[in-house]
Amino acid sequence: MARITRGFVGRRPPVDPARVPPGQYVTHDFPVLSAGPTPRIQTSSWTFAVRGSVDEPRTWSWDELQALPRETVTRDIHCVTKWSKLDTVWTGVSVDTLLEGLGVRGGFVSAFCQGGYTTNLPLADVTGGRAWVAYEYDGAPLDPEHGGPARLLVPHLYFWKSAKWVRGLQITDTDVPGFWENLGYHDRGDPWNEQRYQGD
Repeated sequence: MARITRGFVGRRPPVDPARVPPGQYVTHDFPVLSAGPTPRIQTSSWTFAVRGSVDEPRTWSWDELQALPRETVTRDIHCVTKWSKLDTVWTGVSVDTLLEGLGVRGGFVSAFCQGGYTTNLPLADVTGGRAWVAYEYDGAPLDPEHGGPARLLVPHLYFWKSAKWVRGLQITDTDVPGFWENLGYHDRGDPWNEQRYQGD
């Protein structure tokens, strides 16, 4: 009788190297990295706002956000600490949907979060079907450790730009560095160009 080792599932399928940016390795875990303690946010008091350089500022409650058209997307994500996770599945509301009809005038965005964290992005990086306010991961409500009840999802940039515990977007006329950017991280954070730090 052949011996079978418990838990042995064979070799993992090879990863297409074209999907992995320079300097990254693929993980099947979902590491938890945060700049501070994990907040526990009640959806009954949660709101999301778009404000700043817009003609019509807007705030949504949790129930109002849930009533907006939802999208489920599968995307690869890449952390500045060099791990990549492929084929992650998220559900949420497109930033395009949230900005529709608000009369956006600025060219940049500062995502602001529970606890004071911010990160900056060009408006072009969160529009055109490139970013979401995500509240589900892999078919389940987003865990607090991963940014629940909702986080910004900008998967084509390093994952610190996908701000956890997001509470809104401040539209700005100029690029305003956020938490990590003020500590020397790159203003844009394109993993394919290895834009980890200022000067990269």
